[in-house]
Amino acid sequence: MNDRNDAAIRPVRPADLDAIYHVALKTGANGTDATALHRDPKLIGHIFAAPYAWLEPESAFVVEDGEGVGGYIVGTADTRAFEARLEAEWWPDLRARYTAPVTPPETWTADELRSWSIHNPGRAPARIVDPYPAHLHINLLPRLQGRGLGRRLIDRWLARMRERGAPGAHLGVGAANARGIAFYRAYGFRELESARPPRQTIWFGIAL
Repeated sequence: MNDRNDAAIRPVRPADLDAIYHVALKTGANGTDATALHRDPKLIGHIFAAPYAWLEPESAFVVEDGEGVGGYIVGTADTRAFEARLEAEWWPDLRARYTAPVTPPETWTADELRSWSIHNPGRAPARIVDPYPAHLHINLLPRLQGRGLGRRLIDRWLARMRERGAPGAHLGVGAANARGIAFYRAYGFRELESARPPRQTIWFGIAL
C-alpha cells in the first residue's frame, strides 16, 4: 500500500504499538493534538490505548494508509474483567515508573494528572457498565477523518463484540469534544448520562 488515499482496516499487530501511542497523543486533547501539554508523550497512550492493544488484541483494529497507521479502535468485551487484568498485568509496572503527585490537584501539570490516573484509574459506574459491559476508544489522525473510516471501524468492532456475546457497549467522551459527541450521536449511540461536575464525561451506549 503506497497511496495515501487508500486506507485499509485490519487487526492490530504488536508492531503497531508505537503508532498507537502516536495517534493517542495527537488526538489526546478532546480529539486534537496534545503534544504541547505533555513532556512524556506516552502517558495518554499508557492509559487509553496501549493496554487494550497489548492485553486484548482480538478487540483492536487499526487503519493504515500509505503513511502508516493513522487510527485505531480498541476496547474490551467485558469492562470489569479487563479492569482486573489491568490491575494484575498493566498498572503495576507503570506505577513503579510514575509517581502519583502529592501536591494540590489544582497545581498539577497534564503529566501529573495522567500519573495520578495511573495510580487511581477511573471506573465507569455500574449503572453504565451493567447493561453495556463492552467499551471502546477510537481515534483517527486528521488525514483520515471525514472519510467514513470512523463508522467503518465501529461497524467492525461492534460486530466483534456481538461475536463475543456482549449485549451492549459504552464509551465516555469529554464534554468539550463537540466533534466526537456529534459523531457518536450520528452513528446511533444513545446519550445515557450528561456530564456531572467535576467529572466532565458524557456517557453513551449502544445495544447489541
